[in-house]
Amino acid sequence: MSVLLKIKENLKIIILTILFVYILINLFGGQRGLFAYFEKKEVLENLKIQEKETLEKIKNIELKNTLLSERLDYDYIDMLIRDKLMLGKKGETTYIVIGNEN
Repeated sequence: MSVLLKIKENLKIIILTILFVYILINLFGGQRGLFAYFEKKEVLENLKIQEKETLEKIKNIELKNTLLSERLDYDYIDMLIRDKLMLGKKGETTYIVIGNEN
């Protein structure tokens, strides 16, 4: 009987302790916890960076697509031929700069 009396006397403390532990566990763990928040924040930042890179690639591809559409931009084609194939026009002197990063 004395054990039951001690439990009844300390029932508020026991319930508050269990409630406090439950709140701490859910605060730090779980899908909506503190650790999950930081993980999701990091994932969000990575997705934002990936989105910017993808948008840049899309803009670049759209630009190339417009330059190589039905109305050809001969200056752009000439630039591609010179860069990729290292070709020049007849009688033209071509210079290749080695070691220039810019």
